[in-house]
Amino acid sequence: MEEKTVMIRNLVKKFGSFTAVDNISFEVSRGEIFGFLGANGAGKTTAMRILCGLSKPTSGEGTVAGFSINSEQEQIKRHIGYMSQKFSLYPDLKVWENFELFGGIYGLNDKEIRIKTDSMLKALSLEDARNMYVRDMPLGWKQKLAFSIAMVHDPEIVFLDEPTGGVDPVTRRNFWETIYDAASKGVTVFVTTHYMDEAEYCDRVSIMVDGRIEALGSPAELKEAYGAADMDGVFTRIAGRGAAGQ
Repeated sequence: MEEKTVMIRNLVKKFGSFTAVDNISFEVSRGEIFGFLGANGAGKTTAMRILCGLSKPTSGEGTVAGFSINSEQEQIKRHIGYMSQKFSLYPDLKVWENFELFGGIYGLNDKEIRIKTDSMLKALSLEDARNMYVRDMPLGWKQKLAFSIAMVHDPEIVFLDEPTGGVDPVTRRNFWETIYDAASKGVTVFVTTHYMDEAEYCDRVSIMVDGRIEALGSPAELKEAYGAADMDGVFTRIAGRGAAGQ
């Protein structure tokens, strides 16, 4: 039986009379690359904030890394990694200082931080960049560094919130190799993206429309179900039906 790192049942989030997340349910397995898609305003960011322990649901239940989304938000935060489109790095700190800062935030001791910094820089072939200021690094280096720092505490699941926005196609494709490597080691990767070619790289994809999950399956299953040649066609047919896609 596959181990589930995310289990969500009947999740609802309301802001006054507005329902941002409308009774969604899904599961994500250990080591799975799960695409969480939706047009702006579809509710995916609100749902992701709940999964990351940053917001409480109005109703529903679920677990992330084995911890309750209703009552164990602080535990969730300690067992996940997070990377945003802005890379979540401090540009005026050196590379090693970013590792030290975030390693400390995630609860690692000084020895653990040193070991992790050395091993990750070696894996990235960035050992010579240890003392470089992040602001001076090429975009692709920043991206890989941000991902590594999100993984510095060995989280069970890493949330990538549009991590490749504004990045050229070659750099994006190279970054996905890093994602594949993490997933092959059992890390669950939960990713939002507006690039439909990236949706093709996911094991499964969900598509939200007006707070609801309207489609869920592998890219191949969704393309067959909606008679589309690619995920862009699938997304256009599904998201275009909702108010957020009009």
